[in-house]
Amino acid sequence: MKTGPLRRRAFRRVFLGRSLSLVGDAVVPAALALALLRATGSVSSLALVLGCAMVPKLLLLPVGGVVADRFNARTVAVATDLVRCAAQLLVGLQLLGGEPSVGLIAAAEVVGGAASAFATPALSPLVGATVGAEDRQRANSLLGTAGSVARLGGPALAGLLIWSAGPGWAFILDAVTFAASAALLLGVRVAHAPLPKRSFRSDLLEGWTEVRSRDWYWTSLIAHGVWNLTAAVFMVLGPAIAVRSLGGEGAWVAVLQSGSIGVLVGALLAGRLRVRRPVAAGNLAAGLYALPLAALAVPAPAPVVIGAYGVAMAGLGFLGPVWETTLQNTIPEHVLARVVSYDWLMSLGAMPVGYLLAPLAASAWGSGAALAASALLVGGACAATLLVPGVRRFLVTAGERHPGPQPGGARTAEPARGEAA
Repeated sequence: MKTGPLRRRAFRRVFLGRSLSLVGDAVVPAALALALLRATGSVSSLALVLGCAMVPKLLLLPVGGVVADRFNARTVAVATDLVRCAAQLLVGLQLLGGEPSVGLIAAAEVVGGAASAFATPALSPLVGATVGAEDRQRANSLLGTAGSVARLGGPALAGLLIWSAGPGWAFILDAVTFAASAALLLGVRVAHAPLPKRSFRSDLLEGWTEVRSRDWYWTSLIAHGVWNLTAAVFMVLGPAIAVRSLGGEGAWVAVLQSGSIGVLVGALLAGRLRVRRPVAAGNLAAGLYALPLAALAVPAPAPVVIGAYGVAMAGLGFLGPVWETTLQNTIPEHVLARVVSYDWLMSLGAMPVGYLLAPLAASAWGSGAALAASALLVGGACAATLLVPGVRRFLVTAGERHPGPQPGGARTAEPARGEAA
């Protein structure tokens, strides 16, 4: 009898806590931008604060993976929620005070970014520990859906808070959501087998060995990194083309809204569809990002670009839950957080490269050529993973468990209790 992940009390608490913090996080970007521009009138101040949040997260992700594997994932998640609560509360109080210090806000974002580096790798082990293998894809789909809904409603909620009470209250709201998430997670009990005592370097190397030993995994990471790089190119060059050739700022807003809806649709589909070749299917879905890049390169009429971006982001929404489920069912529990941390490091690290290369490529070749090259790059990288033996041979077979490597370096997902994950 199928019960569904939300019938499990432990996962229900994880889901509610994660959903609340996602709503708070979705409100903050607009509030932060407007607050700093109001206070300083300087775009460079905003860039500084954003960089202060991103850089420590990138640097500390592998460390966060080791910590999440060494300690109970629930404990790590609660601690990081409390740290981020304090950081956002400090920013909110600074903004409510009327004379905010950019230095203090930047310092708070450094702390919040560092905490995020520990929280991000802990989520997948937490989901894996609270949901059985047969329900994990539904669980990850629910989390993806919650994120999509938060991204859709977050800007509107931010606008309401900023208009009615001021941007500082958006950060207070985010702090409250982190506190609520920590309170919910305190009621979750998950089993944890501590790692043997050894050096930090040994733990890092063990995680990297797990990544390197799976050809389906590290080749997919390269494709996902290329996706993020080309997404950054789209975000840098897209607004100017939309304003110049697609009908103005409203067209760009429509493109972004289409993407948010697409991610939601893709996440919902992932909760309903079961694919026997999840790695191949997920990578092909990610390759759909070539469509809006090619459409914008022409540029095609606005409705075509808007529709293409929605389809591409539906591919991303589908990939997320399928990929997370694959990792949770395949990677050994004691090393899962470290493996996930390398995944995030590759994905997040590629975006700054795209932000840097986009204007250079546009200046050298023109925006259309840069976007066309990006379309070929992401489409080719995602499709090329099908040439990898491990990707082709990675199958989910109902009712079977395959704990060891398969021929050609592939591993088969481990769907327990009679249903394909």
